[in-house]
This record gives sequence, C-alpha cells and structure tokens, in this order.
Amino acid sequence: MAPSSVRIYEVSPRDGLQNEATVVPTESKVELIRRLAASGLQDVEVTSFVRPRWIPQLSDAGELVPRLPAADGVAWWGLVPNAVGLERAIECGIRNVATFLSASETHNKKNVNRTVRESLAGIHEVVQVARDEGMSVRSYISTAFGCPYEGDVPADATRRIALALAESGADTIVLGDTVGMGNPAQVQALIRLLVDAGIPLDRLAVHFHDTRGTALANALAAWQAGIATFDASVAGLGGCPYAPGASGNLATEDLVYMFEGMGVSTGVHLPALAEAGVYAESVLGRELPGRYHQYHQGAQRRAARTA
Repeated sequence: MAPSSVRIYEVSPRDGLQNEATVVPTESKVELIRRLAASGLQDVEVTSFVRPRWIPQLSDAGELVPRLPAADGVAWWGLVPNAVGLERAIECGIRNVATFLSASETHNKKNVNRTVRESLAGIHEVVQVARDEGMSVRSYISTAFGCPYEGDVPADATRRIALALAESGADTIVLGDTVGMGNPAQVQALIRLLVDAGIPLDRLAVHFHDTRGTALANALAAWQAGIATFDASVAGLGGCPYAPGASGNLATEDLVYMFEGMGVSTGVHLPALAEAGVYAESVLGRELPGRYHQYHQGAQRRAARTA
C-alpha cells in the first residue's frame, strides 16, 4: 500500500554541488544547508569524505561540518568511500554516513577503482565500525537501473548486492538511477524483487536522475510500490562526475509539489524550499533545471514587473 507520508533526503550540498566546476565558498554551503533545514527537511547530505583531489568541490568537509547550524530533528549525513573516510567523518562529528558502490562492474571500477566484490568487503568493514560507534548508515547502489558503459544492468546483480548490504547491517539501501535510464515498470519490478528476497520496504529508498525526463514518474511508481524515502536535490542541482550524461537529480520542489498536491505529507514548507533553490541558483550564477524552481523564478519576475 502506498504510504500516507514520505521522508525526503536532500542531497544538493553533496551530490548537487560535486559536479560544479566553480568551487562554492564554505560559508555559502552553510547558508544553503541552513535554508534547506529551515524548510522542514529532516535529512541533509552535507558533504563527502573522499580524497580532496577526487572532488575538490567537497574538500572543505573538515571546515564545513563544525559550522553546521543547530537544527533540532535534522540529521546531517556524510558520504564515506572507505574506512579512512569514515574515520574523518567521526573526527568531524558526523553521526550519519552513506556508503556507495555500483551494480555495474565497469562503473564501479571507474568510480572507485575496485571490483564490486572488493567494494562490498570494504563497505562491510565501514558498516561494522559505524554501527559499533552508534551511527546510522545508508548504502547507495548506483547504476541500479542501467549503466552508461554497460547498458542494461541485470536486476539480479542489484538483488545480490542489496542482500549483502542488508546482511552487513546497513539501515537503508538506496537504489540509484545514476544516468536516468529507469522507467516506472522497471522501478516497480526491482522493488518487488528485493522485497520478495526479504528486504523490507522500510529499508529501501530511491535516488533518481532526470536525464531522460522520467525522475518524477519513477518516484511516483516507487511510492505506489510502497517506498517512503526519496532522495532529491533542490532545483534539480547535480550530476555524477563518473557517469557521462548524468544530468540533474530529481528536483526536491517538484517532488514536494507532487506529493503535497496528492495529500501525501512531506513535512516540507514548499515556499521556503523554493527560496533555498533561488539561493542555490544565485550562488552558482547559472539557471537550474527544476521545473517548479523555474516556475517560481518566473512568477517572481512577473511580480516584479507589475509592482
């Protein structure tokens, strides 16, 4: 049965910014995060603890985390590639971490220079340490719906990885459509496969990109299949630096507008969220692709002309 309320996991400060050529000042990131939290979002992925030379945009993790605003009920998350990244996250005070690997061998090797089997062994170690520290862990499976290098990715490959992550102790397993190749029927079929394999719906989340214009349709299909946690990025900001053709993430405003209009509670105040998107666009100095964001910007311009 489709949930009556959903939880939105905001990825713009990390997944949204990581592909931007212009390095955003730390203070601007802090302000964006403050605005996102103030809109009612309860989960925000604020940075990544990868090697700075891999993603220079996120090299300020150690400066950013201590400056995060006080926000009751909001969980700050950091992406960790390995045990060293986890150690850095712990030292910074992050209490919620995300791991990642790909369902596609080729994408995984290009992303982290490891086989899927090697990545799973490393993630198992990270999850065990994080759980011993009392931390929450979510684990991304990238390219779960298709790979830019290999094309179709067998659903059974994702099933085997998801079961291994669940056995390791990950709280949430996130199905990522890294280059927007998925369609609603495929989304529902994969969710059914994982549930039938023994993974509860409340341990699954989805992360869609809008490369081919299907992100919102895929989110609706996932909700109809019982998913209650959705990744999104304000104003559609983002893309994957290791996946050619990966355009922006599903826009948070579009997702909130759809669900709230359907009577599904998100806990997010859309006008405040839309203004966070306006702020993100002003910081980056370029137009962002979210549909509601563009409507909101247009409405503001029309109001200014008639004032």
